[in-house]
Amino acid sequence: MGFFTKKRNKKIVEYTAKLLMKMAEKGIRPRCSAIIVAAGSASRMQGIDKIFADFHGSTVLERAAEPFAASKLVDEIVVVTRRDDVPRVELLLRGKTNGKPLKVVSGGDTRTDSVLAGLSVCDEKAKIVAVHDGARPFVTQKIVEETIKSAAERSAAAPAVPVKDTIKIAKNCVIQNTPDRSTLFAVQTPQTFAVELLRAGIAHARANDIALTDDCSAVESIGVPVILTEGSYENIKLTTPEDLWFAQALLKRRQEV
Repeated sequence: MGFFTKKRNKKIVEYTAKLLMKMAEKGIRPRCSAIIVAAGSASRMQGIDKIFADFHGSTVLERAAEPFAASKLVDEIVVVTRRDDVPRVELLLRGKTNGKPLKVVSGGDTRTDSVLAGLSVCDEKAKIVAVHDGARPFVTQKIVEETIKSAAERSAAAPAVPVKDTIKIAKNCVIQNTPDRSTLFAVQTPQTFAVELLRAGIAHARANDIALTDDCSAVESIGVPVILTEGSYENIKLTTPEDLWFAQALLKRRQEV
């Protein structure tokens, strides 16, 4: 079974690369679905529902969706949220997708489950999928489009920024090693892939009990290299109340410039 899976994944990788190459040669833009994952429990936000948090007259989720709505490289927007929030999200984003189809579905117990829920309703004609955190309200249209273009050329891409701090590998609070900082990057979203590669990567990881720390980990598990594009230090993910306070200050500074 393991050999069959490895052989099958290799064929998927090769077929996808050839398909994207042929489309590029013919000048055909691959259709792209954007999946915005907003189904987390926000357990570290101390009672703040971050995706609906007030953001100077808007919400975190609305701002996260804006660059995808504005981009001509995105053909539809799929939002994965908590089951009870589906009607609220539909109402919130209705008329704000620049004419693009909007689909809102309930997520699962894990991020991977939620991504799969989004994939299950994506346009069948979509060849590229951009997966974005609904709690990243400062992503820009430029970041979105650079990852989509790179994924269309190389099958998998994600924005990233070089790590500023010195990173230590420790065990039981004792430093074991100091990796070369020049090789370390903080990976952000949207993480963008050929649709079938992401599906195959998730299936492979689950079949082999491989922990997925992000969506890139899924395609990495089947040997697909992920191209890093230019991210932004402002493209932060809101995880704790302190992040939200910082984001409010950042937004205020942007509006004053």
